Amino acid sequence: MKQLPSRYRRLDGALADLPVEEPMLLTELDGFLTGVILCPDPVVPAEWMQNVWGIDDGGVAPFDDPIDVQWFADAVMARHDAIVRDLDRGKLQPIFDIDERNGDVLWELWIDGFAEAMALRPDAWTAPTDDPSVVEARARLSLLIDVARQESTLDSMEINALEVEAPGRLIDAVLRLHASRPRAVAGNAPMPSLAKVGRNDPCPCGSGRKAKRCCP
Repeated sequence: MKQLPSRYRRLDGALADLPVEEPMLLTELDGFLTGVILCPDPVVPAEWMQNVWGIDDGGVAPFDDPIDVQWFADAVMARHDAIVRDLDRGKLQPIFDIDERNGDVLWELWIDGFAEAMALRPDAWTAPTDDPSVVEARARLSLLIDVARQESTLDSMEINALEVEAPGRLIDAVLRLHASRPRAVAGNAPMPSLAKVGRNDPCPCGSGRKAKRCCP
């Protein structure tokens, strides 16, 4: 992974420290957020945030301090909003891990995160469309997901060739999907205000706690 701004390095560390069995890595989060943004059906932050930080058996986010809940939610939403701005400018800058041994782009983790976002609304992603650009983009992403999960029917030579082109194919497919979408969609809405709920209501951040015991 190339040198990242300090805010992303801190978020990367916070993700790794989450007390869950398989925490989402930063590059996975990046793909996941991109998938959430592009989802044909809006997914509100209070829903998808739970996939990011995990929820324990009691339905509570794994943070001891409400301030940590707020910081984490803000940090994730800041990356979400940065991706939206990049897409609106027609430029996607994915956070990819890089193999330090040979410099290869490890795009597979990113596309795994994207696939996890697709799983939130599977019917929406497979719904028929008359837009050939969307059809092609979805097909490209599905192929990359299959290759990343070692479920592709391509032979080894075809897979090797595809892996070299995968980062560019991925970016092109994402930009195609974004270009085909209505500009103002609920999926791009900011995190709901945490102050507009009753003290005994569930906190909108998705932590599972009552508002009075969670985000101020």
